[in-house]
Amino acid sequence: MQVNVVLIGMPGAGKSTLGVLLAKALGMEFIDTDILIQKNEGRRLQEIIDHYGIEYFLNTEERTILGLNAFNSVIATGGSVIYSEKAMVQLREKGKVLYLHLPYHEIEKRLKNIKTRGIVMKKGSLREEYEERIPLYSKYSDLTINCENKDIEQCVNDIVLLLAGKRTFGSTL
Repeated sequence: MQVNVVLIGMPGAGKSTLGVLLAKALGMEFIDTDILIQKNEGRRLQEIIDHYGIEYFLNTEERTILGLNAFNSVIATGGSVIYSEKAMVQLREKGKVLYLHLPYHEIEKRLKNIKTRGIVMKKGSLREEYEERIPLYSKYSDLTINCENKDIEQCVNDIVLLLAGKRTFGSTL
């Protein structure tokens, strides 16, 4: 495989956890853009948001994505990456974008540390963020992976089969 596999979705959807396992299964590199941002800024995500604000964070996230020179990699993005059209266009040009979808109640259950995790909360509530982001994830993805009632290994297996041509793009798993 020569193109990148890009994972998008809400915080708590499993992009980083699934991404590591997917990269291992495919023999690819793994890149977590949130970790790159922290490394480049010398601060945790929440510290960046608290100290500089959401717009600064979003601009930093966009610059990080635009500066990526990834090849043959699984890329786990931050949940707010879909707010940058430039970043999403570049990610789509260099890979297949997979949206890891979970219903709201699952996201809410998984996110226990919403105030300290470094989540961009433009709307004020998690429910409002979810409602705003869902159409953007769908807009920018090549495929939606339904992760409801599946463990990480099942989702990884679904994606591996998809990329091996045993399933086709353009549908929902």
